[in-house]
Amino acid sequence: MLTILGFAMIATFLVLIMLKKMSPIAALVLIPALFCVAVGQGAKLGDYVIDGVGNLAPTAAMLMFAIVYFGVMIDVGLFDPIVRGILRFCKADPMRIVVGTAVLAAIVSLDGDGSTTFMITVSAMYPLYKRLKMSLVVMTGVAATANGVMNTLPWGGPTARAATALKLDAGDIFVPMIPALGIGLVAVLLLAVVLGRRERKRLGMLTLDEALATGTAAEPETVLVGAGGGSDRIRKNSGGAGAGTGTGAGGDAAEHPAMDEDTDAVEDEGFKGLDPDRATLRPRLYWFNAGLTIALLTAMIMELMPIPVLFLLGAALALTVNFPHMPDQRARIAAHADNVLNVSGMVFAAAVFTGVLSGTGMVEHMADWLVGAIPDGMGPHMAIVTGILSIPLTYFMSNDGFYFGVVPVLAEAGAAHGVSPLEIARASLVGQPLHMSSPLVPAVYVLVGMAKVEFGDHTRFTVKWAALTSLVVLCAGLLFGII
Repeated sequence: MLTILGFAMIATFLVLIMLKKMSPIAALVLIPALFCVAVGQGAKLGDYVIDGVGNLAPTAAMLMFAIVYFGVMIDVGLFDPIVRGILRFCKADPMRIVVGTAVLAAIVSLDGDGSTTFMITVSAMYPLYKRLKMSLVVMTGVAATANGVMNTLPWGGPTARAATALKLDAGDIFVPMIPALGIGLVAVLLLAVVLGRRERKRLGMLTLDEALATGTAAEPETVLVGAGGGSDRIRKNSGGAGAGTGTGAGGDAAEHPAMDEDTDAVEDEGFKGLDPDRATLRPRLYWFNAGLTIALLTAMIMELMPIPVLFLLGAALALTVNFPHMPDQRARIAAHADNVLNVSGMVFAAAVFTGVLSGTGMVEHMADWLVGAIPDGMGPHMAIVTGILSIPLTYFMSNDGFYFGVVPVLAEAGAAHGVSPLEIARASLVGQPLHMSSPLVPAVYVLVGMAKVEFGDHTRFTVKWAALTSLVVLCAGLLFGII
């Protein structure tokens, strides 16, 4: 019964948020509370929630101060050279912009933290997508999938969990997987090219080079096209490629649900992050801020202190040095308070969901049922089974639940048929591209929150591409004999 109710709870949550019948925060709180009562454990709901909040509180604290820290770094101009470099590569070509999003997300993912990756990527690319009226779910989908592939780095979490659960060396797991993960990154870049070409076809080749460099150029020439009585603004093609149609003039509207129809009013506002004359710039402190950020990331990778403590200290130091006057500090904190509240609120709401899922025993029963459903004849192919199962399981449960609860059982079943635990561990990493869009991953709320994209829209658009990328990694692993 708990197995059925567990799957029903997850399905109900996903359906309601994808159909936009409930907000993610409300769904994360009310649906598990309802199911907790349904399994006859309503009296323990408080205990489950407190346990969930306790487990996720460090993550919420890390996100709160990380948002403040990187928000300040963006304000003072630390990432302006990165933005300018990406913009010089992207120019005004939608395809290059999407590819640039994938490349930037992959590079920044080297620090091993998804929240950091999404904050930097969205901060750099969001103004560009808004100015050119590109689909924001393309940005979030590509960024999440690229980060999911890179999340398999030994310091990213999943590899360390697999190594701990199976008592293996993380290097023995990760290093042989590099070729397969490299193919996964190539798949993400090809996906970016495909999605970028679709955006280019829809919008046309755009000429905004000077606007991108300064953020102050006049509005480019536009034309109006009607679609059943309505009209959409589109960019006039001046580069030879066919002019695209607006989202209302064809079947692309469903693929671009996050397009903001009121972009004219906010386009220039979206480019404030590139304003070379903004009052918050601190060019004389550039190398201090760069050194502080490098030191912070280095300390995080070396695990010198807990990550929440590092970001707390980093945010306090960044505010004090860059904005020594109290009114300026309060202004910077207020400027990022909206993101902090949205993200931390979502994390604590997710704590209700994970607390109930774990406390009631639903996760354990779901895992046991799935493992028990594997036919005995599949024993010799348990590595392949693990890879396939990792795609949905790491989406529907936390990495901790999967790697510490499911993977050891799969490894034991595989060992009975001569399958090496190393193969099981490597196969267990396959689902990470999809995992990064799971509603149980706090970082994804940073992504959709900063990009102003509905979580349901992001899920509906991204799941199919991320699952395909995971399958590519699995096939590459089989081809290279890694899995």
